Amino acid sequence: MKPQFLDLLKQPVLFFALGFGSGLVKKGPGTVGSVVGLLIYIPLSQAPQWIFIGALLIGFFWGVSICGRAAHLLEIKDPGCIVWDEIIGMLIACFMVPLEIGWLAIAFLSFRVLDIFKPWPISWCDRNLSGGFGIMVDDVIAGVGACALVHFLMWAVAI
Repeated sequence: MKPQFLDLLKQPVLFFALGFGSGLVKKGPGTVGSVVGLLIYIPLSQAPQWIFIGALLIGFFWGVSICGRAAHLLEIKDPGCIVWDEIIGMLIACFMVPLEIGWLAIAFLSFRVLDIFKPWPISWCDRNLSGGFGIMVDDVIAGVGACALVHFLMWAVAI
C-alpha cells in the first residue's frame, strides 16, 4: 500500500511514523524527515538534558512500536516513507550541539551521509535486523556517529 495524506488521518500510527506527513514527499523523504528532526531539536535543545534524554528514549521505544506497525500496515519491510527513525536519528546527531547554523549544518549533513551510505555497522543493522527495531536502530547508530563527529570537530576547533 502506498500511503496517501488521508491515510494519515485514518491511521494515527501512520501520521507519526511518516513524520507528521513529511514522509509523503516524493523525493528525499528521509532528508525531509531529518529536517523535521532538526526543527524539533531547536526548542527541545532548550530543555534540561534529562528531559532531552528522556524524550529521546521515549521517541526511540515508541518509534520501534509505530515504525513496526506502520511497516506492517504498508506491507513493506522498511518503507522509505517511514521517517520517524530519521527524526530520532537527527535528534541524536544534534545532542548538545549549539544552536549555531554551522554546527547544525555539520550535524545534519553528517547524519544524512551516514544514513544514506550506511557504512559498517549501520549497513549490517540495516540488512540483518527487522521490524520496528530494525527500522530504528540503523538511524540511531548514524545519529551517534554524526554526534561524535560534530563533538570531535567542536573540540578540535576549541583547542
